[in-house]
Amino acid sequence: MSKVAIVFWSGTGNTAAMAGAVEEGAKNGGAEASVFGPDEFNIGKLAEYDAVAFGCPAMGAEVLEESSFDPMFTGIVSALSGKKIALFGSYGWGDGQWMRDWEQRCKDAGAILVCDSVTANSAPDEAALEACRDLGAALC
Repeated sequence: MSKVAIVFWSGTGNTAAMAGAVEEGAKNGGAEASVFGPDEFNIGKLAEYDAVAFGCPAMGAEVLEESSFDPMFTGIVSALSGKKIALFGSYGWGDGQWMRDWEQRCKDAGAILVCDSVTANSAPDEAALEACRDLGAALC
């Protein structure tokens, strides 16, 4: 049984709803899934999991949340080489540039993006939640 970590930050609940769907998809795919906030996850935890789903909404000028999520991610990005990961998050403005930048950052680190990232403009609709379930299953 594979072990999947779901690490996310949510300010309004939109990304939290997406994380719940990712967890559901991973469990339905046969994985042992654990959910963490950014303050609970670090490079040591990363080594305990076969795959990781990272979720964060766009903040400010389309960047990752800067007080806890980005510092956590910056602390582990060097250990993502060869690791199976997937990305998800919501946004309320712009065109999703934060996700494209985040994907590139992961690729530059050598991470293996197992599927297309999932974004939702504001609250995730049923199609976005289904895509999150598929994302979770892809990590298994």
